[in-house]
Amino acid sequence: MSIQAINVRNQFRGKIKAIIDGPVVSEVDVETPAGIVTSVITTRSVNDLGLVIGTEVVALVKATEVSIAKL
Repeated sequence: MSIQAINVRNQFRGKIKAIIDGPVVSEVDVETPAGIVTSVITTRSVNDLGLVIGTEVVALVKATEVSIAKL
């Protein structure tokens, strides 16, 4: 399943693996077939969406810049 009404091509379906709550923002780790995708969103949004470990979600990735570092 992908969300059709959003203009974001990079959509990764997965399950929440970890949530690190903060007073204002929280880190949400989503385990996808492509690997772990981490999102930093407001703690209010985590609560409003009812996000908990194991929740199935779609991570929508839209970047205006990609940086590269030489290894």
